Amino acid sequence: MYKHFFKRCFDIILSLLGIIVLAFPMLILALVIKVDSPGPIFFKQKRIGIHKSHFTILKFRTMRTDTPHDAPTHELSDPQKWITKSGRFLRKTSLDELPQLFCIFVGTMSIVGPRPALWNQFDLIKERDKYGANDVRPGLTGWAQINGRDELEIPVKAKLDGEYVQKLSFGLDCKCFFGTFKSVLKSDGVVEGGTGEMKRREETKEEEAVKK
Repeated sequence: MYKHFFKRCFDIILSLLGIIVLAFPMLILALVIKVDSPGPIFFKQKRIGIHKSHFTILKFRTMRTDTPHDAPTHELSDPQKWITKSGRFLRKTSLDELPQLFCIFVGTMSIVGPRPALWNQFDLIKERDKYGANDVRPGLTGWAQINGRDELEIPVKAKLDGEYVQKLSFGLDCKCFFGTFKSVLKSDGVVEGGTGEMKRREETKEEEAVKK
């Protein structure tokens, strides 16, 4: 009952409240972005939604307008050179994600769920198919986001998304929702271009231990 009815009800109510309460702060952020660099305030991109349908995700723009459009950040040779001054702050605090409240309200996203993959992230989409993680609405935050975020390798991220789908409940959504605030405040797992960074750190530690 929660998965098929109440979850969507909570999405509508909470996203609408978020839009109302955060309207003024979002306006301020929009002005900062406009003053900081030339280009649009919002960044739009094709992403994978429920049942692998396509939808347009909305974010505050954090990169220069000449950045390769459909390339995941971790595939850019030097992600930092593309990010604007205001963008660094927005990405570190995850405030660039706030416009997705509108996506949640209209039903293309949920507050909690697997983060929406780029339409051309075929490796992640394929991995998620193994766990049924493409058959739920993507989320603003999720189980993988509070357990590693950018640091996770794709197979690990997909497996965590699968765990979320299998255990989906009101309690787990609450755990993800409140856990997100803790992760954002600590900037946990935020690594520009850092997919798989957690594993690389572990391998470095092992190498150093062997040398000792």
